[in-house]
Amino acid sequence: TIPYKQAVMDQLDTLAPEALRARAVNTIVKDGGRLGGYNTDIPAIRGAIEELGVEPASINAVILGAGGAARAAAVAMEGAHITFVARHPDDADVPGEVVRWDDPSVATLTRSSDLLVNATPLGRREEMPLRPAALPREGAVLDLVYVSGGTPLVRKARALGLKAVDGWEVLLAQGAISFLLWTGRSAPLAAMRETLQP
Repeated sequence: TIPYKQAVMDQLDTLAPEALRARAVNTIVKDGGRLGGYNTDIPAIRGAIEELGVEPASINAVILGAGGAARAAAVAMEGAHITFVARHPDDADVPGEVVRWDDPSVATLTRSSDLLVNATPLGRREEMPLRPAALPREGAVLDLVYVSGGTPLVRKARALGLKAVDGWEVLLAQGAISFLLWTGRSAPLAAMRETLQP
């Protein structure tokens, strides 16, 4: 859905409250002649954070990126103190402090974070969004990118003994929520998981 998560919003008749908060839509539902926009990434990200055993309230989180996925992650982490790392901080429209990607403080922020979220496309082509030394010392890692075999970020985090979840779980969960919105029925999770096996 990159880069249309925000652009499509003006074309819709209604927007779910969380889609409004994230200013991003990834699921459109037709109801009669009206189109409604939803953001199923938010509850899917919440589920991934729960899987990591992290309680968002009062944690220090760092989100790499400042687009629709980053805003969805921020909404999913209500109560957390969030710092965003962005290439263009002046253009970032996010609910929190924004630090430029090349700022020397980024490594200190990420190392001391309770949760590091990669909401950039970095990792699709085997690149690391950060140097391994910048990974959290004791925190958890959520990478919204999904590639077969896991992203370099998730593999490195796990090798260092950190709890880490990749984008496959988020993709599966948001797909199941979208299926429910479209059909009114629970998604066949086992079949979906088998099909998505990375």
